[in-house]
Amino acid sequence: MKHNRRWLDLALSGVLTLSLLAGCSSTAADTANTREDPAVEETTGSDALVIVEQGIFSAGGTVIESDGTFDVSNYYTSREGSTAHMDHANVLYQIPEDATGLPMVFLHGYGQSRMGWMTTPDGREGWSDMFLRMGHSVWLIDQPRRGEAGQTSVAGTMTTTPSDQTWYTQFRIGTYLNDEFTYNEGSQFPQGEDVLDQFFRQMTPDTGMDNAAGDQNIDNEVVARAVAAAIDEIYDRTGQDSILVPHSQGGLSGWEVPRYTDHVAAIVAIEPGGAPQVDSDAYNAMVEQNIPVTFYYGDYIGEEFTDVPAAAMWSMMAASADTFTEAYNAAGGSSTVVRLPDEGITGNDHFMFQDLNNDVIADHIEAWIQENVTE
Repeated sequence: MKHNRRWLDLALSGVLTLSLLAGCSSTAADTANTREDPAVEETTGSDALVIVEQGIFSAGGTVIESDGTFDVSNYYTSREGSTAHMDHANVLYQIPEDATGLPMVFLHGYGQSRMGWMTTPDGREGWSDMFLRMGHSVWLIDQPRRGEAGQTSVAGTMTTTPSDQTWYTQFRIGTYLNDEFTYNEGSQFPQGEDVLDQFFRQMTPDTGMDNAAGDQNIDNEVVARAVAAAIDEIYDRTGQDSILVPHSQGGLSGWEVPRYTDHVAAIVAIEPGGAPQVDSDAYNAMVEQNIPVTFYYGDYIGEEFTDVPAAAMWSMMAASADTFTEAYNAAGGSSTVVRLPDEGITGNDHFMFQDLNNDVIADHIEAWIQENVTE
């Protein structure tokens, strides 16, 4: 079975290589022509990102089976004695030519998919490419019941109720006043109607959630087990532990991951929806494995931001990181809380990895990795 799975991964990798890198043939020809046309050399070469391996695979999950015997004579309608594979993670990965750093596993938040790490609403380079350039392989997860991992063992309900303004405000990009989207003062979020159109179209529902009833509960154990299975697979393929980078709701699931794998090298939590409770199973697993942790928070957090409706709520979430950090460090662990304004990096919202200065923040994270994470 493992042999067949690896064969499938290689086949998918080949398809992806042909589709995602189709433009490389012309680039190679252009490069070959630089000997005769020096002008071409100025547009190709040193900035090229070379990927030596990429592919997609699923990790973790369950298989359920219905009662009865499958009726092959009515195969199209028969559901008795049938199986379904579900609740897995879907992983898109890329490995750069000069892989010098640990693998980085990116876990999206609520209403999102791995797309958020790959680009920005205005079409700039996303964190996945930035960290590839820094020498890390990247492993981009669609968590169970989301995106390309939509198969679910729990029947959810979709809703068509509009909610763009709610999430825009919750994400501290700005708010909605006088029939238009506004931006917080000094905002680093890219602006324009086309940008907002692209941003809102990133949102994707959870197929196992009762969206129609306003349910926002994620089964953190289901997500954590699938992410842990992905990290174990990454270890099997690379021989390296992974740096887990969860965002928002993904943070709540991400804290649970070390309960199910011992191959987490570090956790870089991007505005997680809270920190692990001290002495919880997740906390104790992290202490036992001595996993370095850092939290990153953007701007517009705190009761002093009276014109930012979500500021006080995010202040409470960030306070949980302080509580965790104090206890974790006292227990012999290593945890830091980075508030970007304190670092002179201002104007960032909940989607700092898509902001105009996302490269500055990526560099800051890489510096933390170099200082705190050992291979």
